[in-house]
Amino acid sequence: MKFCKTYQQYMQGQGQKLPGVGFKKLKKIMKRCRRASKPLNHPTCPDHCPVCDGTFFPSLLNEMSDIVGCFNQRAQELLDQHLASGFRKYFLMLKGKLQGNHTALIEEGKDLVIYALINAIAIRKILKKYDKIHYSKQGQLFKSKVQTMHKEILQSPWLIELIALHINLRETKAKSREAPALFDGCYLTFKDGKPSLSCELFDSIKIDIDLTCSICLDTVFDPVSLTCGHIFCYTCACSAASVTIVDGLKAANPKEKCPLCREGRVYEDAVHLEELNILLGRSCKEYWEQRLQMERVERVKQVKEHWETQCRVFMGI
Repeated sequence: MKFCKTYQQYMQGQGQKLPGVGFKKLKKIMKRCRRASKPLNHPTCPDHCPVCDGTFFPSLLNEMSDIVGCFNQRAQELLDQHLASGFRKYFLMLKGKLQGNHTALIEEGKDLVIYALINAIAIRKILKKYDKIHYSKQGQLFKSKVQTMHKEILQSPWLIELIALHINLRETKAKSREAPALFDGCYLTFKDGKPSLSCELFDSIKIDIDLTCSICLDTVFDPVSLTCGHIFCYTCACSAASVTIVDGLKAANPKEKCPLCREGRVYEDAVHLEELNILLGRSCKEYWEQRLQMERVERVKQVKEHWETQCRVFMGI
């Protein structure tokens, strides 16, 4: 069965209508483009084609934006439910958002990851088909452009969190033999002492996420993902953004850039990777204890300096 039919059956089989890739619509646009180029004796689509530039790529970009937005929102809500405790858990129960069935919560996590990966395959295939028909590399260039715009679903920090959630649940299942895991194919691996997160659910999609902080060159501790997709330790990210731990990343100047890609405005909407933090804490216990002691000393020092500064300002010294 062709992937297009498999994809359509998958999307139709979802309980609720979700944003997806409009294969039929995009194929019709490509056919219209080919008909428009034939009378002009163009064997390929020109670099600046009004059909493609004005219809195909904008349509695909809108669909990708909707897919990423839907996935991020649902994944964030699910993880909020899973990590909720104390008053927050009681508040979600009152609002009716907290699912009583833990298995249903896990199933939704599985569905979300499959939704993300199958749409990533769909986008890659439609762009590959575009390049094949037009004998061009415009599809590859568009994909690179989309990555810089953060519309690539595989860049989502919430996908990392769901993968970490799966591994955490799988380890819990091995101990308690009660909690079901999401799916097979996701692992935390170590090479030369450096951890990475791997996920391979389909033959054509494999995710490898390096979990080494590029600033301190150690395993990420209390990790955060910037909007550009790069992951750092929280304290390292604060240092790079020229803010204190007390002020937090939201206080960062918009002009501050990512230490790796040099992109600006990446700190304000950074995502705290709590499930990944739990996973690394379980898997690197000795390192975690050492780093925890160091972090406590640094945080106490910064808090002390912060309040001393506030007192001097208040007293006019």
